[in-house]
This record gives sequence, structure tokens and C-alpha cells, in this order.
Amino acid sequence: MKKLTLIALMLCFSGVFAQKNNPVFPGWYADPEGIVFEDQYWIYPTYSAPYGKQVFFDAFSSPDLVNWTKHEKVLDTAAVKWAKRAVWAPSIIKKEDKYYLFFGANDIQSDNELGGIGIAVADSPEGPYKDHLGKPLIGKFHNGAQPIDQFCFRDKDGQYYLYYGGWGHCNVAKLNDDFTGFVPFEDGTIFKEVTPEGYVEGPFMFIKDGKYYFMWSEGGWTGPNYSVAYAIADSPMGPFKRIDKILQQDKDIATGAGHHSVIKHPKDDDYYIVYHRRPLTETDGNSRETCIDVMEFDSNGHIKPVKITKEGVASHPLK
Repeated sequence: MKKLTLIALMLCFSGVFAQKNNPVFPGWYADPEGIVFEDQYWIYPTYSAPYGKQVFFDAFSSPDLVNWTKHEKVLDTAAVKWAKRAVWAPSIIKKEDKYYLFFGANDIQSDNELGGIGIAVADSPEGPYKDHLGKPLIGKFHNGAQPIDQFCFRDKDGQYYLYYGGWGHCNVAKLNDDFTGFVPFEDGTIFKEVTPEGYVEGPFMFIKDGKYYFMWSEGGWTGPNYSVAYAIADSPMGPFKRIDKILQQDKDIATGAGHHSVIKHPKDDDYYIVYHRRPLTETDGNSRETCIDVMEFDSNGHIKPVKITKEGVASHPLK
């Protein structure tokens, strides 16, 4: 018995009994936006449920990527009178001393319906968030893009852009200083289409080594082949030529891996991909869980295919 106990301890310390950190928190959550505010990691996901029950956002904070605290209902449709259902895909950014939370609502199918992309504001990451405009920021279809799946991006020069779009089309627009509307491009247009090959929804952008990495989701969100691909450009306007798919299902672990975001540790060169996936035991489209895995680059700056895991990532404190 003593010999068996010793072997078990040796296996444990050698990492064979690795900690299972995926999913990163319990519950059905999708479309996670990961970000760092001061000394905390934050994740703002969609509450994954039938559309009529998607009327709020929870948020989660962590000092180390492993231990997470839930902040319930940081935004509720009670604070957004025009939003009634299908509150999706939060994107958050800090500007000066305010936190701005962009979201999609109502899943509009035409210009004749009320809904689209809204924006809420708070004094702290955990909210509570209040409606910033009292109406949608984008409430119509432009260039064929359904007004959903927004991502707010701050460029090196301080200009804020909003990338968004479903139905296979992606637009970009320049936000004005107080986030109440948009600034026209030089040619007078407000919304420019930047759709890359294979794009379906879920745009995301980050800068690395002076290059613009534009990422998006492909496939259908309820299917096993939901996935993430990317392009690299010299400008936030592109052109974005598809390079490869880097996140997808692993038939031994989970299906439907997609609609992601990226977190970079502010003090080193470690990158993490935050995404949702569907456990192998689940067939309901809404049964999606939020996970984190390591994202790495090769010597050419290309993103290596991500290995989705049950182990997740190790503790990486911000302090």
C-alpha cells in the first residue's frame, strides 16, 4: 500500500494528474471577450440560452487566469429600454475614466425592426452599466452586414474603430470622441466593408510587432465545424487576405470551437485565446462553455494552430 501511495504522489508531482482548468468557469457562456484592466483579467461572455432568456450579461474577473470571480448581471435589459432579447457578444474597452460595453440586441432581420448594436457605460469594470445613447448605435443593415458581433479596437494613434457584422459581411467604422456616433472616412462613407474570404461573424483585432492581426469565426455557430481563421495586414483597414484556420474542434475533446478573443499578458509576450466550445456530451446549440488555451506564433509571425485542451492554462498572475 505504501508503495502504491508513493507512486501516486510521484505521478501527481510529475504533472500526470494535471489540473482541469477548462472550462474556466461553470455555466453555459459563449462569445467571450477577454481583456486586462489594471491588475485583473476580465471575461465578458454571452449568456448562452434561448434568445428570450438572453437579457443580461455576467462578467468574470481573475488575478491569475485560473481563479475566477463572477459578477452577476453587470448589464441587464432593464437598463436598456429598446433591448428585449438576444443580447449578444459583448465587447468592452476603457476610454479615459469610463468603461464602454458594446453589445448586440434583438437579432434584427431587417431595417424595419428595432435593435442592433448598442453601447452601455460604467465607472468600473463590474458596472453596473447604463445605456449610453437610449437607442442603437447601429440599427440598420449596411453593406449586407447584420448589426451584431461588434469589436471595439484602439489603434496606435488613439483612433477607436468598431468592427462588426454577421450574415457573412464585416464592416469597420471610426468612432467619434464620445462614442455617440461615427466619423466619416476621407471619401465621406461611414461604414466600409472589409470582409475577408470565409468570414461569417465574430471579428477581433490586435497588433503585434507593428502588424494588424484580424481574426473571425467561420462555419455555423450550432455546428461542430465552427472555427476561427485570421489575416495579417499593414493597416486597420486591411486588405485582409485569409492565411489559415487556427482554432477548431478536436473530436476527442469538444466541437464548435469559435467566437474568440485574445489576451496578451501586459508584462511579457504570452498570448492566450479565449473562446467557446461545445462538450462532446451536448447536442443543444446553446450548450457552450468558455475556455482558454495558449496561442503561439512561428518565426514568421504566423499563428500556430491552437491545441484545445481540458487542462487549459497555468496560473499567470498580473501582479
